[in-house]
Amino acid sequence: MHPEQVIAAIRFDPLLPVWLLALLGVVSLAVVALGLWRRGKGTLLRLAAFSVLLLWLTGPRLVQETRQSLRDIGLLVVDQSASMQVGDRARLADVARQSIEAQAAHLTDLELRTVTVPESGNAGTQLFAEIDRALADIPRSRLAGTIAITDGQIHDVPKATPGGAPLNLLLTGHGEETDRRLRVIEAPGYGIVGKSVILRLSVDDLGVTGRTGPATLTVRRDGQPFRVESVPVGVEQRIEVPITRAGPTVIEMSASPLPGEISQLNNRAVVEINGVRDRLRVLLISGEPHQGERTWRRLLKADPSVDLVHFTILRPPEKDDRTPLNELALIAFPVRELFVDKIGEFDLIILDRFQNRGLLPLPYLANIANRVRQGGALLMSVGPEFSGATSLASTPLGLVLPGGPARTGAVVDGPFKPWVTDLGQRHPVTEGLPGANPADADPKPPSWGPWYRRIEPGSINGEVLMRTPDGQPLLALDRVGQGRTALLLSDQIWLWSRGHEGGGPQAELLRRIAHWLMQEPELEENALTVRVTDGRLRIESRSTETGPPAEVVVTDPDGKKETVVLHEDSPGRATAVRAAPVPGVWQVTQGQRSAYAAAGAANPPELADLRATAAAAGPLARASGGGVHWLAAGGLAGAEVPELRRTEDDRAASGSAWIGLQRRHDHVVTGVAALELLPGWLSLPIMMALLLLAWRREGR
Repeated sequence: MHPEQVIAAIRFDPLLPVWLLALLGVVSLAVVALGLWRRGKGTLLRLAAFSVLLLWLTGPRLVQETRQSLRDIGLLVVDQSASMQVGDRARLADVARQSIEAQAAHLTDLELRTVTVPESGNAGTQLFAEIDRALADIPRSRLAGTIAITDGQIHDVPKATPGGAPLNLLLTGHGEETDRRLRVIEAPGYGIVGKSVILRLSVDDLGVTGRTGPATLTVRRDGQPFRVESVPVGVEQRIEVPITRAGPTVIEMSASPLPGEISQLNNRAVVEINGVRDRLRVLLISGEPHQGERTWRRLLKADPSVDLVHFTILRPPEKDDRTPLNELALIAFPVRELFVDKIGEFDLIILDRFQNRGLLPLPYLANIANRVRQGGALLMSVGPEFSGATSLASTPLGLVLPGGPARTGAVVDGPFKPWVTDLGQRHPVTEGLPGANPADADPKPPSWGPWYRRIEPGSINGEVLMRTPDGQPLLALDRVGQGRTALLLSDQIWLWSRGHEGGGPQAELLRRIAHWLMQEPELEENALTVRVTDGRLRIESRSTETGPPAEVVVTDPDGKKETVVLHEDSPGRATAVRAAPVPGVWQVTQGQRSAYAAAGAANPPELADLRATAAAAGPLARASGGGVHWLAAGGLAGAEVPELRRTEDDRAASGSAWIGLQRRHDHVVTGVAALELLPGWLSLPIMMALLLLAWRREGR
């Protein structure tokens, strides 16, 4: 911009003090008044002479400024939020941005600054917050106006336009649109296994005048069809979903499309419900008092989710001393109530050093075995009683146990440290136990304390996770029917809880065994789990088998499949992480196993309403002197970008096919010059001439 000289003001630099000028003025007025009273013919000329004198004495000067005009600044805001990726909006926005920037480049007195509105988490489109940040570097005296290219879905519309300049909206659409959305009103995050949860949802039609017909609602559970029905639009629906297992259950809901709607992206919703067990019921029976009995009770009582029933056999049948029952202070063992009437209520039965001495008839022991086959769990911690004639291995329970004692019935005494087997290094029950022997080629003994007694095992049917230093089984697990069993061939684990020679991870090991027996998902040894966190799909495969890196097939919510290779992080665990940008249900398949994960919308407010609309910010734009323009008013073939013009601040900044940025006329002064309006060489001759004319007129 070239500098220009402008007359800015008139300045007075008096040659005399102001009080003296005032006194001269009073005297002059008195002389003129006297002349007028006497009707002197030269009075008006004397008035003119006195005026010239007083004006010259005030020192009038003309101030001339040299000004450097400053370019006005226009702000172009481009919305790049999630809703702008719907349909052709991103292309329309890019065409409009390029057109406006090209038009602004030909305006020499305008500087156009472009800012973008990125994703903002769960806060929706924060367009005006981005404008406020941009205005922090723009003087208000230079702000020519704001042009926003958006779909109109703005979630921070203020009451007044930032900066006080006109706002013009360029909407990426052809007019007010329609949209159908599936709205989840309430969805619980947890559910009790064996019970049902209620989902509250509604199918809404937005931008529709009049009533529409019913919509078809489809509900899937873990990828499988669960419910399909016709529902009225705009009416809350209640969906009952039974929770059949522990762990996450993915529920996907979708509504049939509305004819002519802008997008089907928000026609579906997905929720994840975590199934939890309600108060796991555990039956602990100690065959006799011993030092490890308290260990079991303390462990189970410390878990708030466990409802424990504990009995200790203090007076076995063979010790009958003929004392009358009414004189005994002991509680009779409720054999029939526990093992017939209520055996189905227990999730886990623990037999701690229990031997068959006629206390439990064989049909009752068979009931325990049947309960295991039907989905129950049995844990046996055995001592010398397991190798004798009264061993439970010789009863119907022996058919479900992972193993039994050796025929010799040997009880081996002597110190030894339990080792984790190669399989145990990969099994979640024993992997990563603190102090365990490392899973590498260089064998090192574990750092925990020793045990001093074990049972010589016979044949083992299940998986051996812990062994003696010479390779004899110590801990074996097995699956029987729908249930599970565990056998600990030593009664010395209580030494770890006492800290003997450093102790060991007694509580952690027993907790893992119990949770595996009760089929808790986090302890599954061969499982595939997936989860979406922060837009990333995290895949984990657990397996007790060795082999090359596993591969999985990932299916996104749109049905596209991709093969992903997992990387082994630790023995038995392989993982992979990939982007999951599309909301919905992600399916991961590995052989016969499948897992599902729910990916919610990264910015739920963005998907709540996908219509391009002027309802949110249109009134604000019009009130500021700007306007609203639809970029696709003539269809989606091309963007109708309005012409960019310069306007004055007292004129409208928008027309039918144009938008305006105001001229603010801001400048900086680079120089100042003062010119005398009445110099002495001019004022004195004028004053003398007027006085001579007055004297001559009076002389006539």
